[in-house]
Amino acid sequence: MNRPKVVDEEYHFEGRAIVSETDTKGVITFANRKFCEISGYTSEELIGKPHNIIRHPDMPKAAFAQMWKDIQSGQTWHGFVKNLRKDGLYYWVETEITPVFDEDKKITGYIAARKPASRKNIEEASALYAKMLEAEK
Repeated sequence: MNRPKVVDEEYHFEGRAIVSETDTKGVITFANRKFCEISGYTSEELIGKPHNIIRHPDMPKAAFAQMWKDIQSGQTWHGFVKNLRKDGLYYWVETEITPVFDEDKKITGYIAARKPASRKNIEEASALYAKMLEAEK
């Protein structure tokens, strides 16, 4: 039987959140230890790279278009994301991305915090993203 290549999120997260920071173009400027551990990349491999280095091909472009629209307008974005590890495994996270502002209220970057997505949310997001991907063809 061919099992899906998925990381056991509950075991690996152990109650700690994945945290990353990016500049305004989505280039990673900080990755916490848990992000490195879960993604399979070292901080040196992540820092300076576009955050989409971990984008799974099952993620529709439209999902990220809405995310960028929200965060570039100064709003917080909340959603479910399927990420691709360096070793080809994947993991689902519930994600919240918040803009970082300077003293002049100009956006200088973004901070994202993630935790394991629930089975229910994974099923719902998978179904929605499959439809979105089909529409993108």
